[in-house]
Amino acid sequence: MQTAKELKYNEPWILQRADPYVYLHTDGWYYFTASVPDYDCIVLRRAKSLAELPDAEEKVIWRKHASGPMSKHIWAPELHFLFGKWYIYFAGGEEEDIWKIRPYVLECQGEDPLNDAWIEKGKMRRAPEDEFSFESFSLDATVFENKGEWYYIWAEKVGVGKQISNLYIAKMENGYTLKTVQVLLTTPDYDWERVGFWVNEGPGVIRHDGKLFLTYSASETGVAYCVGMLTADENADLLDPLSWKKERYPVLKSLEEKEIYGPGHNSFTKDEEGNDIIVYHARKESVIEGDPLYNPNRHAMLMKVRWNGEGRPVFSYED
Repeated sequence: MQTAKELKYNEPWILQRADPYVYLHTDGWYYFTASVPDYDCIVLRRAKSLAELPDAEEKVIWRKHASGPMSKHIWAPELHFLFGKWYIYFAGGEEEDIWKIRPYVLECQGEDPLNDAWIEKGKMRRAPEDEFSFESFSLDATVFENKGEWYYIWAEKVGVGKQISNLYIAKMENGYTLKTVQVLLTTPDYDWERVGFWVNEGPGVIRHDGKLFLTYSASETGVAYCVGMLTADENADLLDPLSWKKERYPVLKSLEEKEIYGPGHNSFTKDEEGNDIIVYHARKESVIEGDPLYNPNRHAMLMKVRWNGEGRPVFSYED
């Protein structure tokens, strides 16, 4: 079994697990979930260290339906603890309409997410006055807390014209209901966000020195896949798009010298010493056999997050 000293960065850590999400709970356990290659279930594992997670037993805690909602393309689960309960946020399509992707919620009925029962809360509920959210292709939800409020961020395609994937934000009423209408945070403005498809998706949030940094993934899921970033002050109105500043260029992209291709869909955690870690998926090959979406070789990897003199994150493949 790996020890902390043997933990390797920027190389495959957990194989064939795309959209990796690591949650460090207050009890010291690390929980890991991700999309599995068959897109047919939600898995969960836990360990006392990042180094032990690859060898930890993986348990299927939920399987897709045979038909109807949540019966196809089970994608990008995230485990969170909020409002006093465990929740898993994920996206799924329908066997009869495989691209009818919508965001769904599971709620744990106990304190142990690995062994206690989970129930389906159904599709994420929008605020009563919200006419638009989750009517189109919607996925990659994450949540975060700021100043006592919980926020929900997700990707959704516009329902008319070119199918552009934007990122939206809203406040949460509870673990499965929004209390404010959607606000558009970012749309694919730049050429590096428009390779193959016009995409902003896979949001992740990290906090440092009074600032919130929102990373997201852009473009198609092959070599062009990369990570962009928005920044906001934690005291700002986070539902005001002008509170967020968008980076002109990606903050993480493919690097041929390291044989890391298509890095993206990341989450953030801390190691046992309290250092910030970005958890992301990437490929080791530049040429993908078949449809990139169904090629299983997106592997979970780890990277140390460094902070520059301005208090901004630096994502570097150098250890």
